[in-house]
Parts: sequence; C-alpha cells; structure tokens
Amino acid sequence: MFFKKKIEKKAYDKTTKKPIIKASICTGEQVAGFKDIATGSFEEIMLIKSQDDLAAFKAMYDIKEEIEKIY
Repeated sequence: MFFKKKIEKKAYDKTTKKPIIKASICTGEQVAGFKDIATGSFEEIMLIKSQDDLAAFKAMYDIKEEIEKIY
C-alpha cells in the first residue's frame, strides 16, 4: 500500500539469446521472451498487455535497446 514493489533484476546470456516480442496477427496478443540464436527456439517470459508491462520486462532484464517484434 505504501511501498512500490521493487523489480527483481534477472540476467540472461546475451551471447546466445536475443530478446523478442512474439505477437499474434489475429488477436494482437504479445508475449515477451528470449529466442535462442543457435536453435531458434523461443522461451516465453511474460504476457505484454500494455506499455507498462513492456517497460517492466525491459527493466527486469536491463534491456536498453529496442526489442524486435516477430509474428
């Protein structure tokens, strides 16, 4: 009530994984996660419902650059 919840910082391997937003063409649903560069597999982390969710995802993993969106 009085205190804002702290965002827990997490790390990912920047040499093997790339942050991606996977978006549905039909429903517009967006999921943030990481794509393995070698295999192309996608690891879902969180559902993105608003710009606040995207900002929280970027803050959680300390992502400064723009995140690519795939469909």
